[in-house]
Amino acid sequence: MTRLTLPKLPCPIAPFVPHAQGMCLLDRIVEVGEEHLVADVMPEAQDLFCIDGSIPAWVGLEWMAQAVAAWAGWQAATRGESPAVGFLVGTRRFEAAVDAFPLVQPYRVSVSLDFRADNGLGQFRGVIENDTTPLAEGSLTIYVPTPSHPDNLSTSRASS
Repeated sequence: MTRLTLPKLPCPIAPFVPHAQGMCLLDRIVEVGEEHLVADVMPEAQDLFCIDGSIPAWVGLEWMAQAVAAWAGWQAATRGESPAVGFLVGTRRFEAAVDAFPLVQPYRVSVSLDFRADNGLGQFRGVIENDTTPLAEGSLTIYVPTPSHPDNLSTSRASS
């Protein structure tokens, strides 16, 4: 695979997520590490999920999932691989303090790895903030298909 040159941060997020143009909802990667990623987004009226001048709070779950996808895409790029397709399997305790995200305001989307299993499952914690005020948070379970191996079921934990 072609090695993706890692850009200086902040950088556009689109090269690190396997989403088509209109479906990439986040704008930039602000910070990334071995077990976390911070992205930002400033929603506008032409955004796909804009309803009555705002973004419904439930879209925040997709923002978090795309931040996880960007984290995985960045990790893949460090190994010279392309971003892989993954699936949001579920969420636990997704709570939003707002009904909707007003437009033309910056939001910070942070995700951190709780654990990753050898069978392709992973758990991440996500938070959406405006300035330093938490507006939504939750845990996401993600699945990235891997080759099947009967002995590939042990779980490895990442430090939090």
